[in-house]
Amino acid sequence: MKILVGLSGGVDSAVAAYLLKKQGHEVTGAMMSIWDGSIPTPKTKDASACLGPEDKDIEVTHKVAEFLKIPLHILDCREEYKKVVIESFRNEYKEGRTPNPCVWCNAYIKFGVLPATAKKIGLVFDKFATGHYANISFNDSLNMYQLRKAIDQKKDQTYFLYRLTQKILSETIFPLGKYTKNQIRDIAKEIELPVAEKPDSQDFYCGDYNNILQFPTNQGDIIDKTGKVLGKHDGIWNYTIGKRKGLGLSGGTKYPLYVINILAKQNIIVVGTKEDLYSSSLVTQKVSWVSIPPPQESIEATAKIRQQHKSAKALIIPQGIASAKVEFKESQISVTAGQSVVFYKDDVVLGGGIIE
Repeated sequence: MKILVGLSGGVDSAVAAYLLKKQGHEVTGAMMSIWDGSIPTPKTKDASACLGPEDKDIEVTHKVAEFLKIPLHILDCREEYKKVVIESFRNEYKEGRTPNPCVWCNAYIKFGVLPATAKKIGLVFDKFATGHYANISFNDSLNMYQLRKAIDQKKDQTYFLYRLTQKILSETIFPLGKYTKNQIRDIAKEIELPVAEKPDSQDFYCGDYNNILQFPTNQGDIIDKTGKVLGKHDGIWNYTIGKRKGLGLSGGTKYPLYVINILAKQNIIVVGTKEDLYSSSLVTQKVSWVSIPPPQESIEATAKIRQQHKSAKALIIPQGIASAKVEFKESQISVTAGQSVVFYKDDVVLGGGIIE
């Protein structure tokens, strides 16, 4: 097949391209350009961040393409990235929520704008591939493609991919889904790939998030559950559920305090004890059922409220097509509005939504 591979300058996407070429496919590389310079350059643009000046990443990606002897196209996705990811990021923080930009970037930029832009410039390909750790299978009884966890549970990235559509799944290949990260590193070293030792990308942005938000100071109260004012804040966007350090409270307290609620309309931060952080349920909106038809009845599954969170047993109660209530068997700590909750049944990603 003719396969377009999304390259980033990292080891995973490079090995994905290598494996596909080794299988006999005609491989073309594409790297998305998302940095437009409108955000202050972070003091350090290291390998652990996605957003930042791209000169070095482009240089490295060219070296990878030359090494693999495949053509490479740098595709301009800056305008769409700014509209979809950056603006959403700003709007969510303004509303007192904590977004996950990687979810929106994957769903709409990497698997949407990037291949669409490639087609616009005349590239022809049968499938689109990336270096994500995930798997795709086809369920004959449902007549649907299903997103499945990677073999390497520690590297599994399906949490970020739950918003992919059936069309996208039908056109996508994940070459690394059946490999462990150690195996991928070994392959990279064995073939002497230029990025074999490059650290993994971990963060969205390695600078101060206020560089992206660019909001004016908006001072408000920090209160406890009884309404007593304990201090002042300079903007609700500087806080997230579970935050403990740097709360700006005047005077000492008898016990550690955490952010337990953000009241955006009142411009108030509420603090409480660690026990106050636990929730037995949540409501999620903008639900995407990636691998199954939208359920009409409650289903038992496991749910993750953040990427590094351990899946917890839960009852998913549909409330219309795009909303659901999630009741946990055991209370979960720091359920955060704006983050994603993702539902699993064994290794199948059922779907997920944005925590309301």
